[in-house]
Amino acid sequence: MENKEIRLRVWVEMDGRKFFGPGPAQLLELIAEEGSLAKAAKTMGMSYKKAWDIVADLNSRGKEPYVISHKGGEKGGGAAVTAHGESVLKQYRQFTEKLYALKESETDLLKNL
Repeated sequence: MENKEIRLRVWVEMDGRKFFGPGPAQLLELIAEEGSLAKAAKTMGMSYKKAWDIVADLNSRGKEPYVISHKGGEKGGGAAVTAHGESVLKQYRQFTEKLYALKESETDLLKNL
């Protein structure tokens, strides 16, 4: 029997350009866990520049900032996800969970292919 699967990737576009999706969501989660943009980027196998570009895009095109950074000091710098960023991330995760649950319940399509 063939392995059949419905696949989904969910992202939000603003003005026809990708804005928020799986990559930025994972980056925000890792920034929240690590307290560092550099560590989050490294964990994702992403360059610091690319991670910084994603955060800068979120902060500049979003309704409010998603990440704030702290300048280096005695203990070094860091980054934190704002309350707004946490809220958007939570809503995005809830939305995608609903979509994936719907996908899993739709077995008729796969049976009829």
